[in-house]
Formats: sequence, structure tokens, C-alpha cells
Amino acid sequence: MTDFRFVRYADDRDVVRISLARPPLNILTIEMLDELGAALELAAARPALKALVLGAEGKAFCAGVAVEDHLGARARRMLDAFHAVFRLMHDLDAVTVAVVQGAALGGGAELATFCDVVVADERATLGQPEIKVGVFPPIAALHYPTRIGLTRTLRLLLTGEVLGAAEAERIGLVDRVAKTGALDEVLETELGRLRALSAVVLRLTKRAVREAHGLPFDHALALLEELYHCELMATADAEEGLRAFAEKRTPVWRDR
Repeated sequence: MTDFRFVRYADDRDVVRISLARPPLNILTIEMLDELGAALELAAARPALKALVLGAEGKAFCAGVAVEDHLGARARRMLDAFHAVFRLMHDLDAVTVAVVQGAALGGGAELATFCDVVVADERATLGQPEIKVGVFPPIAALHYPTRIGLTRTLRLLLTGEVLGAAEAERIGLVDRVAKTGALDEVLETELGRLRALSAVVLRLTKRAVREAHGLPFDHALALLEELYHCELMATADAEEGLRAFAEKRTPVWRDR
């Protein structure tokens, strides 16, 4: 356990769990964002990490960034600290999993939905209400078109509509909805799937998708061919997986 004031950090073998710890609403401050960034840097230094779980204490995942940090001289510092978190998450090769209970609004929704997998309680709500207070959300404007398409992004950002978990799942903001009381069980099922796989192959697969996305076809394919031949096929686990399949046995991953 690493000691932070507003964030909890715990190693769980091949999984790191980071929890926002400013209940009840986990409203993000500059200081909290700095701690979250430091926690993400710790996780990024773990070469055999398979997954990072981002959760929260209290009744809500996160109700956004503190209004006072949007004002005056603090606004630039807030945006820098907030976006530093997303730069770290973007560069993290391990799979990121958000666990959402209660409200995930504004910066909280951006934080949750930037993760690779979003698991939400059936009573959770997600939305970007920034338009109602005279601003727009840069991360949502950048990331949502990839996740849910341009038309749905425009509707959410231009109306400030807040969605229930079922609707968020239907349009692709959420990946799994759990019955109330079953959120931890659904999370552990997702983690079980990841833990059964090779850490190095998981990380290379995520890199492949991230680095090829948006590139012209020929450029992207050449990049992926190089990644496949020069990095993936140089791993012990690629050879082990193929041999295990041929020999009809369960692979024994070495995570390298």
C-alpha cells in the first residue's frame, strides 16, 4: 500500500487498484489530480502488470473537477494536471478497467470512459454537463467520437444530457452493467479473463490497437507487421502459446 492523501493505491499481484478517496463525491482538485498522476506513474513502472483498476470510495465515482479550480489563475494549472492524468493513461500498456458506482459526471465521466473497459452499477449515471455552466470538456471532445461516434458525441456534449447505465451501455460508453450488489463480482470476472492471459501479449495487443489507430492503411499495417515480427514473436509467451495450442495443453505464461 502506498500512502496518498486523496488516492488509494494497492498492488494485487498482476493488478494495480487505484481508488479515488475523497468521498462522498470524489470531486477532483489539483492536489488530488497530482496524486492520481503519481499513482499512475507507479503503475506504469510495473512491467508484468496486466490490469489497472480505477475505482472510488463513497457513493459516487466522481462528480467532476472542483469549480474553484476552474477559475482565475488556477484554471491553467488545473487543466495541465487533469490532462497529465490522461497522457499517463493513454501511454499505459496495461489494460485499464473503470468501476463506476453512482455519478460519473464531467471530468469523472471522462476519467471512467477513457479506460479500456468500463463496468458500472445499474444505478450509475454518466454525463458531460459542462455546457450548462458555460464550458466544454476537451477530453470528451477528443475521445468520445472514437468510443461512441461523432453524432452521439455532439448530442451528449451539446445538451449536457446525463445517461443511466443501461443507455450508456447501449451506446458504448459502458461495457458491462452489473446488478446492484454484484459490481465486485462482475469486476472480478473481467479481471479473471485478463489474468488468464499473458501480460506481455496483452500489453503488445493494446499497443498495436493504439498505435495503428487513425493511420493510413499501408502505414498502419507496416507498423503492425514490425511490432508482430520484432517484438511479439521475440517473446517467450508467443512461442509458449502456440506450442501449447499444438500440444493441446494449457499454456504456462512467463509474462515475457
